Order: sequence, then C-alpha cells, then structure tokens
Amino acid sequence: MKSSPAVSVLRARWALIPSRVRAILFVSAGALLLTIMAVFVKILGERLHPAQLMFSRAMIGFLIFAPWLLLRDGRNVIRTNRPGMHLMRGFWGACGNYCFFFAVTHLVLADAMALQFSRPLFMIVLAFLFLGEVAGARRIGVTLAGFAGILIMLRPFGGGFDPDGIVAVAGALFGGLVVISIKKLASTEPTRRIIFYYAFYTALFSAIPAAYFWIDPTWAEVPVLLLIGVLGIIGQSCLTHGFTLGEATVTVPFDYMRIVYSGIFGLLLFAEIPSWWSVAGATLIVGSNLYLMRRG
Repeated sequence: MKSSPAVSVLRARWALIPSRVRAILFVSAGALLLTIMAVFVKILGERLHPAQLMFSRAMIGFLIFAPWLLLRDGRNVIRTNRPGMHLMRGFWGACGNYCFFFAVTHLVLADAMALQFSRPLFMIVLAFLFLGEVAGARRIGVTLAGFAGILIMLRPFGGGFDPDGIVAVAGALFGGLVVISIKKLASTEPTRRIIFYYAFYTALFSAIPAAYFWIDPTWAEVPVLLLIGVLGIIGQSCLTHGFTLGEATVTVPFDYMRIVYSGIFGLLLFAEIPSWWSVAGATLIVGSNLYLMRRG
C-alpha cells in the first residue's frame, strides 16, 4: 500500500533530522507521556486502589503486545528452556510496578518520580551480588552519595519521615532485580520472547491483588484507565526507540526531565510543593546516576 504524498514528504524530512536529535525528541516525548500517565494514576488513585490501576496498565500492555508477537513469531515466541527465570522476572516487575503506582498515589508526585530513578544505584550492588561485577572506588563513592540522597529525601531519623517513601525505594530495588534478570535471560533468550513473558507475567501477577482490592470504576473512570494503559505503552516505546537511536549520555538526561515535569504537574494540579530536603536528595540521586552512566 503506497503512502500519500504528504506522508512521504514528512518521512523524507524526518529522515533528514540527525539521529541524535530524533533520539532526544523520542525520549523527551516518552518522558512527558509517562509523566502524564502518572498524573492520571494519581487522580484515579484518590478512589481506586493502586493494584487496580497497575493491573489496567499491565493488561492493556499485554493485549497490545501479545497478539503482535504471536503473529510475528508464532509459537517460537513462547518456547523457552528458562520458564523459571521468566516467571521470576515477571514477579519482580509486578512488585516494582505496584510500588511505583503506590508511591505516585501516596507521595508528592515529584518525590515518587525521583525515588524511582534511584534504581541505577541498586544496580551497582545487585550487579556485584548476582553478576560478579566489581565497581571501582569512585563508582562506589558516588553510589554511596546517591544512597545519601535517598536518606535525605526519606528523612528516616526526623519528624518529616513518611513510611510510604520506603515503598518507592523498594520499587527501585525491584526494578534493579528486573534488569539483572534481563541480563541473565539475554544470554539465551531473544528480546521478543523476554518482552512477551514479561507482559504476560506482569499482567498475571498484578491480577491477584487487583481482584482482592477491586473497586468498580465509574463510566467516567473507564476511559481514563484505558488511557493510562495506552500512555504507558506509547511512552515506554518512545523511550526505548530513543535510547536505541542515540547514545545514553545524550538521551538519558532527557528522561530525567520526568522529575521536572512531575514537579510542574504536581504544583499546578495538586498544589504540591517539594521540600528543600526533597530537592537536595533528588539532586544527589540524579547527579550520582549521571556520573555512573558516563562511567559506563
């Protein structure tokens, strides 16, 4: 089927844009869409349970990806000699997603987003424990600085301590375990099979708490639930495509704009003002992550 002249012209002009710029545009769009998704999660979270919101996000993702993968690869996409590792990765993913949705609905939006980005710090520890990767003295020092940022945000020894913040940190830890599982699976499994089982098990595991805490959504909430799933899929796809187009040192900083977007939306829509403790801690977390990224 031939494209229209207008579409052909747009594609030609898009191809003229340097790949680095296109990568930045994709990552920026993905970061914005995922932040908007989090805003809708926070709005619906005033009445619906986080587990129910997570299940909607996971099930829509599975219903979108599974048919496409099965049509493309047939039964080959489900044939695996490592079902246990796929199941474990799906479990970690479901736990991490639940923690993120819980944090979004219970914390200041910018704080929830900043704590989610502490995952690379846990990766240093997890890579040592499970992959035998040893970090140098500088990376260890920077990682400790990042963990100090987490403590500053949580303030566990002060009057401003919010135990809900621990759930957000746990989500980052679970996210790190997901990455470790991917690294182990990637040695034998193709990417499409990893995506299929992740989508399947995340939807399966998220259905259990969702059924227990289920609250019938209103007719006005149903399209928002669908929108959460669609925004999550499109936003994550934009991020993934952007990361494949450009170098991490160029694209990843634009993903951290999610913290800025969250701060803006939180102020305008929910009258949230992050504390100076949150700003200082988030600065340490982001700065540590950027350093670790540049050091490989």
